[in-house]
Amino acid sequence: MNKRKFIKTAGIIATGSVMLPYFSCNTPSSNEGEKDQPESKPETGSEFIIPGLVYSFDALEPNIDVRTMEIHHGKHHAGYVRKLNKALEGHNLAGKTIEEICALVTDEDTGVRNNGGGHYNHTLFWESLKPNGGAPTGKIADALKAAFGSYEQFQEAFSKSATSVFGSGWAWLCKGEDGTLFVSSTPNQDNPLMKNLVETPGSPILGIDVWEHAYYLNYQNRRGDYVKNFFNIINWDKLSERLG
Repeated sequence: MNKRKFIKTAGIIATGSVMLPYFSCNTPSSNEGEKDQPESKPETGSEFIIPGLVYSFDALEPNIDVRTMEIHHGKHHAGYVRKLNKALEGHNLAGKTIEEICALVTDEDTGVRNNGGGHYNHTLFWESLKPNGGAPTGKIADALKAAFGSYEQFQEAFSKSATSVFGSGWAWLCKGEDGTLFVSSTPNQDNPLMKNLVETPGSPILGIDVWEHAYYLNYQNRRGDYVKNFFNIINWDKLSERLG
């Protein structure tokens, strides 16, 4: 090897030695994002884990896009579960069901309130959806007609509640203590089970997430379009079960 070739080869090797650590430190790990997934057996002893879906992430398209589903379920909901388990460490609500936690939580239990609500709300949300939901029939259709006059009038009332939420929150179809249905909304991750916090408590039958993370990738600021298309993917059979 002559002197000129030696210098060139040495320079390439030296450059590679400098660049290799740089790229190694910035290459995404195969475990990236695992911190957003709740442990299947939390060390705190809490039983709460993120529920699996009975449909694929792309099953609700074009009404809810696949990327939104992946982020919403795998990041946002998973984060609520992880933080709820942490918030319950040493708390007097530890060991109770998520429904009991929501019913007993107060405005002093900030971590449990926000993350417990987030877990309950999202679990109900995923279970309320299915591909090609169609229109309600049977018991739920009769109940909507009795409470609102018609399915179309229910859609109008529910849509108004969902689009009127200022900032982040949820709109709900609920069953009151007298068995009748009503529509309401809550801020942030509150829900109608939280009788110590909401004006009109009730048993949730249907909830729509109107936080921006639920729709912004596909709809941007068009919340109304998201709410309109939401009616295409409602699992009315599940709602009928919740009527009792």
